[in-house]
Amino acid sequence: MADPKGFLTTGREVARTRPVGERVKDWNEVYVPGSLLPIISKQAGRCMDCGIPFCHNGCPLGNLIPEWNDYAYREDWSAASERLHATNNFPEFTGRLCPAPCESACVLGINQPAVTIKNVEVSIIDKAWDSGDVTPQPPERLSGKTVAVVGSGPAGLAAAQQLTRAGHTVAVFERADRIGGLLRYGIPEFKMEKSHINRRIEQMRAEGTKFRTEVEIGKDIDAAKLRRRYDAVVIAAGATVSRDLPVPGRDLKGVHFAMEYLPLANKVQEGDLTVSPITAEGKHVVVIGGGDTGADCVGTAHRQGAASVTQLEIMPQPGEERNANQPWPTFPMLYKVTSAHEEGGERIYSVSTTHFEGDEDGNVQSLHLIEVEFKDGKLEQKAGTERVIPAQLVTLAMGFTGTDQANGLVQQFGVDLDERGNVARDENYATNVDGVYVAGDAGRGQSLIVWAIAEGRSAARGVDRFLTGTSALHAPIRPTDRSLMV
Repeated sequence: MADPKGFLTTGREVARTRPVGERVKDWNEVYVPGSLLPIISKQAGRCMDCGIPFCHNGCPLGNLIPEWNDYAYREDWSAASERLHATNNFPEFTGRLCPAPCESACVLGINQPAVTIKNVEVSIIDKAWDSGDVTPQPPERLSGKTVAVVGSGPAGLAAAQQLTRAGHTVAVFERADRIGGLLRYGIPEFKMEKSHINRRIEQMRAEGTKFRTEVEIGKDIDAAKLRRRYDAVVIAAGATVSRDLPVPGRDLKGVHFAMEYLPLANKVQEGDLTVSPITAEGKHVVVIGGGDTGADCVGTAHRQGAASVTQLEIMPQPGEERNANQPWPTFPMLYKVTSAHEEGGERIYSVSTTHFEGDEDGNVQSLHLIEVEFKDGKLEQKAGTERVIPAQLVTLAMGFTGTDQANGLVQQFGVDLDERGNVARDENYATNVDGVYVAGDAGRGQSLIVWAIAEGRSAARGVDRFLTGTSALHAPIRPTDRSLMV
């Protein structure tokens, strides 16, 4: 146990963010550099080393949280890094991007603020990189087997790294011009600077993983030919089909999917563009969708100099404390103020968009909305609550509906889909096609980064067993496992 009295003597303290007026002028991460290390050992000491650590249940990776909390408390950073990497290939990603279901399941959280598990995690991994504790781990010998991984998001990267370390020759295919999937082009720089992806890719290259960018399986290479070329294939293409909003005026100029808007802002930060072709500068911006992607659009619009930013959500505003029907240790739906929301803008709940209006040139100028409420389990409009708000840029951030089928990947492989349109798989992550496996959102549907990494690790074990007859790789979850929610 770290500090036997830590949870009694130390209050919860989280990473400090830079002043709003400073951070909206740049694209650097919002947190004050180095602000965690002076406080993090005491924060780790709040961990009670519970007899039954429910944080393990909240985390699909099965992270050994009490163990690395103890090492962090004792400032044994090397040992903490080893325990952290035992279950998580990319803690610098989850430590910045995961909503931390482990903290919702923290036993201390029953009657006190939970342990700052996420902050401890990112402190350990950042210290490990600075200290040189993160090194390539190439296999001792090669198996002679080859694996193609389609997609370089967190699921694909996790599967690729596990299989490379198991001795297989792995090639990752990515249709974008850089590796990282949504980590690269869906997550704004202010949430995670891309240098964290770049150095992890270099580690994987040193281990032997091969990367092929600007190659779209289904278009540039026939999926069936890819299967014949490799001993096994892992589909980790994500759930990239954005949910649309079929209302009058949807075809006006200035109405875009979030995943049309966000990647262009990231390309500016990569140096590919001087100015984004879709910019919020000087415009009244409306973001439709109240989730994390919507918040990313809000923060991006602030940095581009929007005249105003309004975020719409069709669901009611959540409360600030757990509802009775979301008891500990489940993941509660709480009112969340992200760093982007701290920077300004208006959030409107329980509203639905009825239509858009444009000018004579076909540019969107306003959005018509109406209040909604649940009656008998159905969403109904409230008469007399219509109103109009200015909207010169609208981003649709309402989630994703499944894997892209327009490029021919699904059809060419000949894989079956489940009732939700995801690629179907068995208990080993295998599809109906021999030697073809699926991991991440392509098989699970839209989910969290921590689930994607867990799926990548688990699918890697299935592939390893298929290729060699046995496997020592860690498989933290089954395809049927779901979040600890009610």
